[in-house]
Amino acid sequence: MRRPSPASALLLLFLAIICTPSAVQLALEIKRGDSPQAFEIFRQRPVAKNLRAYERMLEEESWLVKRTRPWTQYAQFVWLHEAGEKAVLGRDGWLFYKPGLEYLTRRPELRAGKNKTDPFSAIIDFRDQLAARRIQLLVLAAPNKESVYPEELLKRESLPDRVISHETAGLLKKLRGAGVELVNLFEVFRIAKASQPGTALYLRQDSHWSPVGIDVAAQAVANRLLELRWIVPGATHFSGRTIELKRTGDLIRMLQSEPLERALVPENILCSQVLSAESGLVYGDQSDADLLVIGDSFLRIFQADEPGGAGFTSHLAEKLGQPVASLISDGGASTLVRQELFRRPALLTNKKVVIWEFVERDIGFGAEGWQIIPLPPPQAD
Repeated sequence: MRRPSPASALLLLFLAIICTPSAVQLALEIKRGDSPQAFEIFRQRPVAKNLRAYERMLEEESWLVKRTRPWTQYAQFVWLHEAGEKAVLGRDGWLFYKPGLEYLTRRPELRAGKNKTDPFSAIIDFRDQLAARRIQLLVLAAPNKESVYPEELLKRESLPDRVISHETAGLLKKLRGAGVELVNLFEVFRIAKASQPGTALYLRQDSHWSPVGIDVAAQAVANRLLELRWIVPGATHFSGRTIELKRTGDLIRMLQSEPLERALVPENILCSQVLSAESGLVYGDQSDADLLVIGDSFLRIFQADEPGGAGFTSHLAEKLGQPVASLISDGGASTLVRQELFRRPALLTNKKVVIWEFVERDIGFGAEGWQIIPLPPPQAD
C-alpha cells in the first residue's frame, strides 16, 4: 500500500482541523433537535451587516469555542501578556479599557464606529430644557482611567502625570464659554494625585474609580454646589463604617475566563459605607430629593454593587447633609439615561439641580450617540 506524501498528510490534517469544529457543532445540534445554525446564512440577505452578525453568532454559540476560549484567554494573558479584545495590560498589574485608550490616542475621524453626533448641542439643549423648569444643570465628565494614569500604561520617563484628549478639552472649553456649569475632575484629580502619592483614584483591575476617587469627586461636586448656592446644607446626619472587599475587576471579568479569575488575586478594597446616623441603616437614594444625579456605571459601582451605600451618590449626600435622587444607565449616560428620564418625568418633580455624569470616552463613543431628547412638558410630572 502506498503511503501518503507529507504534503497530502498535511492537507488532510488541515482539513480535519477546520472541519472538526463544524462537524461537532452540527452533531450536537442534531442530537438536541435544534435547527443547524450554519443554515441561518440562507435565511437573510447576504449583506455585510448580516454576514458579520452571522459570524459572531457562530462564534458565540460554538460548543468548542465556549470550552476552549477560557483556557485560550488564560494562556494569552499569562504567557503573552495579552488581555483580549476589550482590555490592555499595563504595568504592575494595571489594566485599561481599550475603548478609553482608543478615544485618547486616535483621531476622531479614524475611530472605528465613530460617533457622528454632537455632545455640545445635546448638553446645551438639555440645560435649556431644565432651565425652563427652573432646574439648574451641573455637568460632570468622569475622566478615563487612561487620562489620569498614563504612566501605568507604559514605562517612559517623559510621560506627563495626566493626559487630556484635545476633544475633551475642546468640549469643556465650549461648555464653559456657553455658561454651562461643570466640575473639572481632570484638574481635581491632578491635584489629588499629587497630594496623595501612592493612593490610587482608580481601581487596578477595573475601568472605574476607586473609593478614594469617589470621595474626591463627591467632595468637589458638593463644594461647587454650595459655592453656587444651588443647594443649601441639609440637616440630615450620616455616619460611616469601613468595609473591606475583595473584588475581581470588570476588565478581568470581560475576559470570560474562569481559570484566569481563579489564578489572579482579587483587588483588596476599603470602602466607606454611608449610614443614617439616626437609624444606622445603609444610605439609600430618595426620589423626592431636591437634587437628581443621572449617569452611568460610575454612579453604580459600590452604590448598587457590593457593599451598597458606598458609591458616589452616598458620599455626595453625606457631604451635603441631605439625600439625593439618582437615575443610572450602565454605559448609557450620553443618551439612554435621558431617554429613561423622558419615560419617568416624575423624577424631575420639585428638583432644584440635576447633575449629569458621563465617562469621558462617551464623548466619542456614547451609546446611541448624543441625541436631542425632548423632556415631557412640566405638567406630565
